[in-house]
Amino acid sequence: MSGAAPVTIEDVRTAQARIEGKIRRTPVLRSSTVDELFGARFFFKCENFQRAGVFKSRGAFNSVYSLSDAEARYGVVTSSSGNHAAAISLAARTRGVRAYIAMPKIALKSKIAAVQRYGGEIAWVDAVGEVPTTEEYDATVARVQAEKRASLVHPYNDRRTIAGQGTCALEFLEECSDLHFILAPVGGGGLLSGTAVAANASPRGIRVIGCEPLMADDAQRSLRAGHIVPQLAPRTIADGLRTSLGDLTFAIISKGVEDIVTVTEESIVEAMRLAWSVLKIVIEPSSAVPLAALLERRIPIEGKNVGVIVSGGNVDLDRLPWSQAAT
Repeated sequence: MSGAAPVTIEDVRTAQARIEGKIRRTPVLRSSTVDELFGARFFFKCENFQRAGVFKSRGAFNSVYSLSDAEARYGVVTSSSGNHAAAISLAARTRGVRAYIAMPKIALKSKIAAVQRYGGEIAWVDAVGEVPTTEEYDATVARVQAEKRASLVHPYNDRRTIAGQGTCALEFLEECSDLHFILAPVGGGGLLSGTAVAANASPRGIRVIGCEPLMADDAQRSLRAGHIVPQLAPRTIADGLRTSLGDLTFAIISKGVEDIVTVTEESIVEAMRLAWSVLKIVIEPSSAVPLAALLERRIPIEGKNVGVIVSGGNVDLDRLPWSQAAT
């Protein structure tokens, strides 16, 4: 992807127009209890109510509907541990084309079921270790491309995907124009980089903060090192945040994100429980990471208006992190 043109606010606006009517305009939730707990005013952008239960539907629909009829003829192929896989499967089904998904065998059963429910065809990734490497994902995708002639849609390191994810923050700011902060989780960086593009276009000087697990902290290390530090052995319950940054997402994040903070696994579980019990919404571990950063007092937000992107709500109800079944 090196040398690709940067993603602009015009790209995000074009994506917003393209996917209008195909995705949901998700609600913004308030909670006086959370405001009092942290001493700030919070606005939760609930992408757990998005189609396929995740923000990734935005990038998936933008990518799939960006393709010409000739490009889409043989379907699309991507790699994902779950959420992007389901989103691409849904977008492809909606357009009437096939979707091929390179997916790890350790993916949550609930996310595998979602892919199958939306008609995606899974190509299992052969991995030496428990978690497939980027190279192992890429090899599976290349094989499917050679066999099926499908068009590649990268899960995050793709201008179309990033622009689509940026529509979440653009929509957020249309409703909440006076935010001082926007917090978003970061894995491969599609959501965070798209958020940065949208927020940086605002004249208000919104501070964009990325949040990630301490046990998968490649984005923070990359930002501080000034170059991509690959994710080698992520050990986090936040399965959607185990991916390394790409060159496109890293370039945007390096320029447009103020900081990336990390949180412990214990805080992720506590934050997930807080959302379920106080906000009364179902969120997955990856979505709980920004809230965990608040619990750990990682960001100076006292008295400010804080936007939090709740990235998704796809959980395995048979293996909740606080249940015996998860141990």
